[in-house]
Formats: sequence, structure tokens, C-alpha cells
Amino acid sequence: MKEKQALDMLGALSQETRIRIVRYLVGCGEQGAAAGDVGKQVGATSSRASFHLSTLEQAGVISSERQSRKIIYRANFDRLGGLISFLLDDCCGSHPDIRACCLGQKACC
Repeated sequence: MKEKQALDMLGALSQETRIRIVRYLVGCGEQGAAAGDVGKQVGATSSRASFHLSTLEQAGVISSERQSRKIIYRANFDRLGGLISFLLDDCCGSHPDIRACCLGQKACC
């Protein structure tokens, strides 16, 4: 992952409603969820949910697919994994203490 892509993704994730959306969509797995369902789950009006979904999609955090009259949103697992790899490997130099926290081998918080 290039630094610019990572920064775009981190910027998109740095907002409370958007991080809630990503958590919800990760939990939905490959099935994803319709925009209306996403909005209800995170307590956002349809216009606010649409704004946040668009921001996340532009950054590559999520993707969308039209299914008849609905738009189904899914977490982009490849890109999210790429972001985590970028942070661990490129930014943190695979520091063992940081890796241990991420792998649950050490209590970090």
C-alpha cells in the first residue's frame, strides 16, 4: 500500500460514525448490508449515512454493489488488511512489542 492510500483510509476512518459503519460492515461479512440498514445500525439519518458511506467508499475502505433497488455495502477486507500491514510493517518497522499487541500475545491497553 502506498502512503497516500493509507492516509486517505485513515482520514476516512477518523470519524465516529464512519468507524461505527466499518465495524458494522465487518460484522456483516461478505453479505454486506443495505444503506438503510447501515444507517439504522449506527443511528444516522439516511442523508448522513449516505455522506459517510460515500466518504468511506472513496477512500477504498468499503465497496458498494447495486442489487435491484438497493445498494449493498461491504467492508473491503483486502484494503483494510493492507492498511494494517502498512501500519505494522512500514510505519512501525515490525517492532516486536507492537506486533505482540496486535496478535494478542501481550496486554497493551
